[in-house]
Amino acid sequence: MSSDVLTRPDLQTLRINGDRLWDSLMELAQIGATPKGGCCRLTLTDLDRQGRDLVIGWAKAAGLSITIDKIGNVFMRREGRNPALPPVVSGSHIDTQPTGGKFDGNYGVLAALEVVRTLNDLHIETDAPIEVVFWTNEEGSRFVPVMMGSGVFAGVLPLEKIYAATDADGKTVKDELEKIGYVGPQTPGDHPIGAYFEAHIEQGPILEDEEKIIGVVEGVLGIHWYDCVVTGQESHAGPTPMHLRKDAMQVATHIMQEVVAIAGRSEHGRGTVGMVQVHPNSRNVVPGEVKFSIDMRNISDAAVDEMDAQLRAFIVQMQEKSGLTIALHEVSHYPAAPFDSDCRTAIADAAAALGYPARPIVSGAGHDAVYMSYLAPTGMIFIPCKDGISHNEIEYASPEHVTAGGNVLLQVMMQYAKVV
Repeated sequence: MSSDVLTRPDLQTLRINGDRLWDSLMELAQIGATPKGGCCRLTLTDLDRQGRDLVIGWAKAAGLSITIDKIGNVFMRREGRNPALPPVVSGSHIDTQPTGGKFDGNYGVLAALEVVRTLNDLHIETDAPIEVVFWTNEEGSRFVPVMMGSGVFAGVLPLEKIYAATDADGKTVKDELEKIGYVGPQTPGDHPIGAYFEAHIEQGPILEDEEKIIGVVEGVLGIHWYDCVVTGQESHAGPTPMHLRKDAMQVATHIMQEVVAIAGRSEHGRGTVGMVQVHPNSRNVVPGEVKFSIDMRNISDAAVDEMDAQLRAFIVQMQEKSGLTIALHEVSHYPAAPFDSDCRTAIADAAAALGYPARPIVSGAGHDAVYMSYLAPTGMIFIPCKDGISHNEIEYASPEHVTAGGNVLLQVMMQYAKVV
């Protein structure tokens, strides 16, 4: 073994250059910077192109080769001793919400790049290649669906259908990709992945509340979305006695409370009513119709299905008791995405070896790692974000935590790419 390649015991002492990672995050955040300190870099805009060009420039400076596929996903490759091995891949996305922050997505891409820079600095070789990736349109704020690039890559979303998707101005994904120069030659999915890791801010308050530095993500919650419509009869709020009313609002509120109760019966359950429309929405009229959204989530498809069964049973009871018509329509369903147990163990072991307080955690939000888990062993590393706030210009993660997540990522990437 060459004298400039460290032996395995020495690897545990390695750390990324946290200052360099932080500086890269701050520099990328200047592209689309907002007055409140956030970032607006919508997918497939000129600002997105500038962000892509900057990251690719850094990758080329680090000696990485670049591959772009037809949906604009960008893979930046550090060769391994055995180029025939499938690469160990890490990354996320660099598009943002309209009022986004500096860290969502960007952190995962630049933490992966910092892993490569650290390996370069220390002249460390790996058996398998390492690739840094950023996926197109994870956010879905300009074009839907969300997680577009990784979904096309995984074969879940048809490329031609996605090309035809339009924004609010009628512009298509295909035209806007061509406009910014990021329609690559490679067919999405024609790119092997040996394992995938994604570092990300938690986007919730648990790690900060429990004073943990690393979240070992067990998986992404499965989701059922519904529209529920309760139909009663409008009547005057004064002359109509309570026992003779057909009050759609009162029945709807019982269902809304049950949504919360169902979620509370399960450790990882989530139940939310986020949108309510009341007809006729008049101060002195008993509501005749209430339409509202229901969002139910849980750690496994079986758990979400159980929540669904409880909801439907309660609605039948309410319909029989009230005599009103209640319609429940499922509008979307996203399966749960459990992450690989060996990847989770590697992340937990790395956090312990580095002395970082850690806990298992679930992700209530979707990430590109969801679709990667369909293709390869996948793990996610969470770090805290201040007050659990994300998708907001005040989104913040401390330099200390940014560095800690990068150090954990370094260790697991070296393990999976095999430094010997």
